[in-house]
Parts: sequence; structure tokens; C-alpha cells
Amino acid sequence: MNFKQEIQKRRTFGIISHPDAGKTTLTEKLLLFGGAIQEAGAVKSNKIKKGATSDFMEIERQRGISVATSVLAFYYKDKKINILDTPGHKDFAEDTFRTLTAVDSVIVVIDVAKGVEEQTEKLVEVCRMRNIPMIVFINKLDREGKDAFDLMDEVEQKLGLQVSPLSFPIGMGYDFKGIYNIYEQNILLFQGESKQHIEDTISIEDINSPELEELIGEKDAQELREHLELIEGVYPPFDREAYLAGTQQPVFFGSALNNFGVRELLNCFVDIAPTPRSKKAEERLVAADEKQMTGFVFKIHANMDPKHRDRLAFVKIVSGTFERNKPYLHVRLGKSLKFSSPNAFFAEKKAIIDQSFPGDIVGLHDTGNFKIGDTLTEGEELHYKGIPSFSPEHFRYINNADPMKAKQLAKGIDQLMDEGVAQLFTLELNGRKVIGTVGALQYEVIQYRLEHEYGAKCTYENFPVYKACWVAPQAQPTEEYQEFLRVKQKFLAKDKRGQLVFLADSAFSLQMTQQKYPTVQLHFTSEFD
Repeated sequence: MNFKQEIQKRRTFGIISHPDAGKTTLTEKLLLFGGAIQEAGAVKSNKIKKGATSDFMEIERQRGISVATSVLAFYYKDKKINILDTPGHKDFAEDTFRTLTAVDSVIVVIDVAKGVEEQTEKLVEVCRMRNIPMIVFINKLDREGKDAFDLMDEVEQKLGLQVSPLSFPIGMGYDFKGIYNIYEQNILLFQGESKQHIEDTISIEDINSPELEELIGEKDAQELREHLELIEGVYPPFDREAYLAGTQQPVFFGSALNNFGVRELLNCFVDIAPTPRSKKAEERLVAADEKQMTGFVFKIHANMDPKHRDRLAFVKIVSGTFERNKPYLHVRLGKSLKFSSPNAFFAEKKAIIDQSFPGDIVGLHDTGNFKIGDTLTEGEELHYKGIPSFSPEHFRYINNADPMKAKQLAKGIDQLMDEGVAQLFTLELNGRKVIGTVGALQYEVIQYRLEHEYGAKCTYENFPVYKACWVAPQAQPTEEYQEFLRVKQKFLAKDKRGQLVFLADSAFSLQMTQQKYPTVQLHFTSEFD
């Protein structure tokens, strides 16, 4: 198969949602259809101590939430599907934002009872900023929930999307009978007794045929016809070009837990979702079908196997063919690296691969060469944009609780920060280390991982900071800039990349600083031009 055909085969997407909307369950069921796993792990069940396939870390299993993005791949209908399952919990939002730089499209999962929730709004906003194509999956139809039309209104109003329903429920909750698949013009019937059984679909060419009454009863048949008429009048017909441009979002209904409506979603996804897209580097736009290999690190995962001290850097291949044992330029370090055992991921299994193509995610064993955002090329100096650090919400001093383990603690903090678990700031005044996180839960994760993976113990102390602002360097520092450095010395720190950061202790102090030193540029993300 030639290079262009390989690109056409690939679909790389992320699944995003608010916690508990059923995202991890949906991921499992997609893998089930792809034949990548034989049975679904009961994610919530404590009776079965078997975590979901995509939840790698112990702390995730204990809490039942995904804290690290997992990479999973499977084949379906001769297409290679790469799923990036993202943490739904808001404390791990930064990991999700970074993952969104590596996907070509997204499935947004919404709980039928709760509707659009806060975390979903934030993530969808990031997708809209980047014009990422989105499909909406309204989940948990076997439970009592909001009316389907009300939900679609909510999706349009709260998320600012333009929806086009491609399936529609027949009844809901206790009265849930099945789904009419508008995209394929067939009916999927739900038989309550065998909830785990994947039902057969019945093709219905003509919605007005009396066969519909025989299948779902007179009342539901009448109601379905009215609903479909309303859909035709109110919503635009599905337009693939608009979907790919990020201006229209198809909507599917189903129940991931009961395997219901998932196959329909997957069939349509394989049909309409984009192949690997071009990506913007600082220097130029890089097309997927260019011959030269380029890729970037969007995630680092340490100690995936606690028995081996391994660190994997996840690289999204943007263009060209990645080959095992071929030397590539690590642009930031300016040195050539070879990889003898690059990994691909099929469900929970890792496999060594010889070749990867645009859209694929490759895991590279790392001894500390990689940081989030690093670029690999065949020699060209390229820097992919779009993996910024955001100002954290919480700040705490980190202290060593075991003086005999200072080395282990330093190494552990260093590696966890490279992974992007949190951000490290070193105060200019006294060299004390401050950890900044998006959510308080991350401090527990850091403490747990330092102890279990590095044998180091730490304690925290509160450090009152309102915002971390990155200070734009000045080639010829002005007097005002030097005064700012002198006066604000005790609020200045360096981040892990050595960039200067101003840690403002209150909104008022930040405002006053900006007024007093107007030529000093302060930024709320670490990426600025």
C-alpha cells in the first residue's frame, strides 16, 4: 500500500466530556467493536476489580477517573483508528488541552440527564478556536433525561455549535425503544432484557411504511414521524464540508454502557471524519502528505510499567513516514537521535513497530531527552506551535520530607514536570521550589507518584499566588524593565524552561504592576510571539 493510501486510512480523534458522562465507557465499546478487546471492563464496578482498558495508573483506578491521556488504536473497516482518551476531570484540563493539539477530530460526549456541563464548554471552546471537526454523542439514553430537542438547543446555545442530528431516539429512559438512524435510514431496536447484547438493525427505506407501526407501535411511530418532520424543518441537512471546516456538528444518540448506538456512531465516523490534517509550525504550514518526516511530543508518561523505570514520549506524526532505527533531528537539542524500539498501542498492548504514518501516535523510550512540545524532523528546523503552559490556579511550596532521599525527589519532580503533570517555578530570591497546578487533586497525584515511583516523600506549604504571568524578555532591557526586576524580585521565578515568570499575589497587585510598568509585557500563557 502506498504512502497516500496509508494517510487516507488514518483517523485520529480525541473523546472529550465532563467527568462521568461515560467517555471511558464509550472508548471501551469502540475498542470492542474494533475487536481490539474481547470484553469491556466494568469501569465503576468495585465487585470486578478490573479497571477500564484506558485507565493506566493506579490512582485512576482508585478514584475511577482518568488522569492521564491514553492512546489506543484499532482497525475497523480497513481504517486505522487512533483514539486519544482524555481526562474529563477539570483538575487535569491542561493534559486535555495538549492532547487536542494532536487530534484531527473530536467526539464530544454529553450526559442525557445533565446536559452541557462546565468542563465540556471549556474543551469545546478550545476545539472551536482550532476549527477541529466535532461529532456530538448524547449518552445514557436508557436513563431518564432531558428531551432530545431541548438537549440539541442547549448544545447550540451553550456550546455555540450548529447541530445536524444524524440519529434520533424513540422514547427515553424507561420508555426507550430504540434509535432511528437518519444517516443510514434504519431503525435500531432496544430490547431491555439483553442489555449487553448488540441488537440487529432493521432497514427502513420509507418512514411512512406500515412496517414502522409493527416494529414500535402506533403511538411511537406517529411521534417519530412528527419528530423527523420537525428535524427536517428546523435543522440543516448534514454537510460534510461544513463538518470538516468545524462549522457544523452532527449529533448521535445512544447508550455506551449498553452498546447502543455506538456502532452507528463508529460507522458514520469512519465515513466522514477527516484524514490527518496539515499542522502549523512557527516557520510554515506542514501538509500530511509531505515526504519528510516531522512530528511533535504532546505527552510524556513516566513509569507506565512500574517494574521497569521507563518513560515514554508520545509523538504525533504530522508528515512523512517515521521509521525504526532511522536518525531524526531533535530540533530543540540540535542533535540526532535513533529509536530502536518505537511503540504503537493496541488497546492495553504495546507493540514495536517498523513504520508509522501521519496521524499515528508513536511511543518513544526516553531517557530524559524530551519535553512537551519538542519537534522531530529529518533535518529541517521546525517548531510546532500550540502547546502552551497556562497560568495554574493553585500554588504550593514543595518540601522534602525525607532528607536521605533528596536526589530521588529532585529526579521525580523533574520527570513529572517534563510530563506536564504540573508546573515548577523556582524562586529567584531563595531558590525555593513552587508547584503550580490547575486543580488541587494534582497535588495528591504528585505525592502518590513521587512515593510509589521514586521512593521520595514530600510535604506542601501554601503559597498565596493569584496568577503566574510570563515576562517577555527585552533584548535591550530598559530602565523601567530593570526597575521592575529589582522591585518585584521576591515575586519573580523561573519556569522549567528558564523563562522568567512574575507571580502576582492578587488581582490588585497585578493591575498596579501593569500600570506602573507599561512596557513590561506580561502573558498568561508561556507561548507568545
